[in-house]
Parts: sequence; structure tokens; C-alpha cells
Amino acid sequence: MISNSVRRVVSQAYYGVGDRTRNAQRMGTLTATEIPDTTRAELDTVLQRAADAAEAFGALPPATRARQLRAVADALDAAAGELVPLAMTESNLSEGRLTGELKRTTFQLRLFAEVLDEGRYLQATLDRADAGFPLGAKPDLRRILQPVGPVLVFAASNFPFAFSVAGGDTASALAAGCPVVLKGHPGHPQLSVRTGEIIVEALQSAGAPDGAFAVVLGFEVGTAALQDPRIKAAAFTGSVPAGRALFDIANSRPTPIPFFGELGSLNPVFVTPGAVRARGEEIAKGYVTSYSGNAGQLCTKPGLLFLPADHGLDEVLAAESKAVAAHKLLNERLHEGYCGRRAAVTEVPGVQVLAEGGVDDGAVPTLLATDVETLLTNREALLEEVFGPLSIVVTYASEDDARRAAEAFEGNLTATLHAESGDTEFAATLVSRLRERAGRVLFNGWPTGVAVSPAMQHGGPYPATTDARFTSVGTASIDRFLRPVTYQNVPQDLLPEALRDENPWGIPQTTHEPK
Repeated sequence: MISNSVRRVVSQAYYGVGDRTRNAQRMGTLTATEIPDTTRAELDTVLQRAADAAEAFGALPPATRARQLRAVADALDAAAGELVPLAMTESNLSEGRLTGELKRTTFQLRLFAEVLDEGRYLQATLDRADAGFPLGAKPDLRRILQPVGPVLVFAASNFPFAFSVAGGDTASALAAGCPVVLKGHPGHPQLSVRTGEIIVEALQSAGAPDGAFAVVLGFEVGTAALQDPRIKAAAFTGSVPAGRALFDIANSRPTPIPFFGELGSLNPVFVTPGAVRARGEEIAKGYVTSYSGNAGQLCTKPGLLFLPADHGLDEVLAAESKAVAAHKLLNERLHEGYCGRRAAVTEVPGVQVLAEGGVDDGAVPTLLATDVETLLTNREALLEEVFGPLSIVVTYASEDDARRAAEAFEGNLTATLHAESGDTEFAATLVSRLRERAGRVLFNGWPTGVAVSPAMQHGGPYPATTDARFTSVGTASIDRFLRPVTYQNVPQDLLPEALRDENPWGIPQTTHEPK
């Protein structure tokens, strides 16, 4: 059973109110009778269909699932004229932003189709029997990765397409061969339901088994699904309190399951004196663009900028911040949360205001300033993510000051360093500290913008994510939903196709022959 305290944390931090329909009514997007929450009976049907589909879906040749993913991508592209306007009504995001995000979403699906076509993700390894093995006769061993089973995905609010119903978690789980039960976010329920309908129709038309995908709605439904033994893994993108509460539920089950949560990140940026001298104004402008873009509602938004004490960039930073237009936040709950965190941070002794943005008609960027000593003295207040267009400039008096600051952070998705060739020694000591606290270390760039590619790492030490070994963006994210199995001395006709000598799927096999 879920305790009342855990229930309250998840409800407030992730859902905003006790149920989805009340939140939707407050946002003016629908009435309670239009899209009711999924009932427990309906959830049971969804979960059973997912469980029934798991074996057949996971056993499909990779090329078949690749064709199914491409069918979903094609269907979503064809429905852009319907989906983008619907997302606009529920998210306060612009047509251009949402059009680009939908393109990213279908790109992800097609990229995973390429991964399936190539087949290397299965890591098929044939280690043949060896009577002369140095440690004694070795049996025939064959290892492969197989899907874990039905996956529960909690959709995010800030990316209605790319981290939502058809987003990266869904794409990677389907690519792995796992049926997906998608918990729709209450911030865009109509879009969630319609996107889900398109996905189901596309999958079924391409031959996927019934139950390979479904959308469910409602707080109680989401937590009930997470506790159900038919769910074998879960993925989440959202706040630290909600993510941690769900993580604890997943781990308190009689049989714990993997829970891959992306929770929170400050994404610090450090700038060396040499970089300030070489291109200080350029850095200042880039920083403002990065922290204020999309109203600061990105998980990779830089929350703190570390500059040498004599940087002389306050006027540029303030002017650039004041020039950014107001932007409505995604929903009322996020607006209220931003206002509360903004007030709390601004009131910390030793924190000055460089640019005081309003919040009445949308949010205007707020830029604050302090020093390392104040930051370290007020870690609890200042080293906590502010979701919205607020960031803090922190000055350091010496290289040792900057190193102390770098050591103060918990886990982050990203950490950035701006430096010049003459800063090598200082830069090296910062990089060694930042890489221990981040999943992606950037040099002379900005963390906003996460490429969907094989080498991308979108994850980091807690609280950035619940498991720093994995990524939620890029082709490596498929690894979250696969587990290894070794077959010992198993006859050819009982082996999975990918491990047979004849290799009917034509995938890459790594073979170890006796020496």
C-alpha cells in the first residue's frame, strides 16, 4: 500500500492536484466528462494485454519491429496538422517549438529503427566449447540481450511530444521489444489520448500484437500500475520529490523493478579568466539565451554561472536578460512553483538582483548574483533547481574558490566549462571534478539542446537520475529495457534465432573460437 505521505508528494510534485481531471479543468482544456481517468478495471485489462503481448512482441525479428517503429513515425508526421494545434492549446508552447519537437520525436523512432536493422544492440556473443580451455573444459556459451517485459512510462510535462507519449522512453522500450503502458501527463491529456490512438493504430496496422502499447490516465492508476507485478521496468521524467517517491515504490515491491528516473539538475557553467578576457560578452549573451530559452523549462537549463570576481559583465548580463520577452509557463502549477522558488532564492542574504523579471503576464527572466561563500553557506536554498527562467551568477575570488564550488554539487545532467588554451591546468582540475558530478561535460558551449545520437549521455549521478549508468536520450537508451541471458550447451533448434550458427536474422555475432 502507498502511504498518505508518499501519495501526497507524488500528487503535488508530479500531477499538481489530486487527480487529472481537476487539473485539466483549472487549465481550461477540457471538462471532467470528456476524458475520464482510467478505471482500475480498464487498467487491469491494459496490463494483462501488455503481459500477453510481451513474448510475441519480444520475439519479433528486429527488422519487423523496425518497420513498426517507422509506421508510427509516418503516422505521427501525417497527423502533425492535428497534433501540433492540440499541443498548443494545452501547453502554452509555440507552433514553431512544437513542430520542431514533433520532428525530433519521429526522428527518434526512425533512429531506433536503424538500430534494430543493424542488430548490434543484442550483443549476440558465441563462445564455443573448448576442451582445451586453460581452466578445464569449457561448455558452449551463447549470450544475448532480451527484452525485460512490459514497461511503464511516466510522460513529462515540458516536452509534450519528445518526452511524452511517443517520446524517447517509449521509442527505446518498443525498440527493445517491450510493450509500453504510458501514463499520460495531466498537463496535456487530450494530446496524450490522441497520440496514443495514432500509435496503437500504426502498430497494429504494421502487425504488432494487441497490447504492445496503451495510454492510461490518473494518479491512482499510475501508482497502481507501478506496483503491479506485470510491469517489469519503469521510466520517469519530472521533479526530484515525485521521482524519488515513485522510485521508492518501485523498490519496495515484493519483487523490485528497475526504475529509470530523470529528476533534477542545476547544470553549472564555469568560465575561466582567460575565457572572460577573450570573449566575455559573447559568453554572457550565450548564457542568457541558454537559461531563458523556452522560459527556462528545460532539464538542461544552466542554473548557475561561475565567473571570476572581476569579470565586468554585470551590465551585459542584465541588459540581455531584460531584453527577453515574457513567456507563459506550461501550466498554472508550474507558474506557482516558479514564483515560490523565485521568492525564496531572491530573499537569501547576500543574493543581489541583476535583472528582476515580472511574473504577472508570463515570466520574464530573473538574474541573480552572489559569491561562492554565500552559495556554500546557503546550499539548501541555492543548490536546488528552479524550474523556470531564473539563474544565478556566482563570482569566485580564486581558482581554489572555483574548485570548492565545483565540489559542492550533487549529481547533474551536465556541467560546462568555458576556457582558453592558456587555462589548461585550471581547466583540467575543474574537468576532473565536474566529470564526477555530471553525465555530460561540455567545453565552450551550452547545455540546452540534447542531440539524439549514439554517443549522447543524458543522465548523471543522483539526483539527476536514479541510475547514472544509463541514458534516456540517444540509441544507448535501449539498454535500460534489455537484460542478458546466457545459453549453455543448448541445441541449435532451441536457441534464439540471433544465437544460432545459421544466424537467420543476419545480425552481427561476436564469435570466440577455441585457441
